[in-house]
Amino acid sequence: MFALVESGSITQMPNGNKGIQIGDVKYPRTIYTLWTESERNAIGIYTVEVDDTNFKDGEWYINTNISYAYDASANKVKGTYGTATAKSLDDVLFTQADQDAGLGTKGELNYRGLKYIKKEMIDNQCAGILAPSDWMYIKAGEEGASMDSGWKTWRASVRTKCNSMQTQIDNASDVDALAALYTYNGSGVRPLGEFPIKE
Repeated sequence: MFALVESGSITQMPNGNKGIQIGDVKYPRTIYTLWTESERNAIGIYTVEVDDTNFKDGEWYINTNISYAYDASANKVKGTYGTATAKSLDDVLFTQADQDAGLGTKGELNYRGLKYIKKEMIDNQCAGILAPSDWMYIKAGEEGASMDSGWKTWRASVRTKCNSMQTQIDNASDVDALAALYTYNGSGVRPLGEFPIKE
């Protein structure tokens, strides 16, 4: 990404796939690939250097748009993110201000929080794991037959793990604590754990 700086201000953000006119002079798109940085700087075009120090994982945080500015002292154009905002752990309801603005009814659900979303995902994973053997449980119930003890024990362990994972999610005190549950260490293990596998 490039920026055209004129009189100390960014006036254009050319993407480098077509030429550019600066004043009365038209430059071909090859200036972005064949010219050196100093040659481009001489006509006011700078490569944008993005500082992603404040950028955080979009699964857990809402990042700001990038702000671009010309730094005259460094003779560079920099792009920076503002402070990221943690997504809500809990469900968010419409407020009176939302209702006044016609966005929704106060007290009703606006959007789901991360805990609800993550617990729902765990529920879906659990159901997906158990689904192929549900027929055994149904057959045992309908015909009064006994279910294989190995399968029965495993299915119970899957449900137990599901509940345990959801409790861990509920106990997360903030977004970083919740994200940490899903972070694998060097041995490929995460604090949330994994569902048991039927062997």
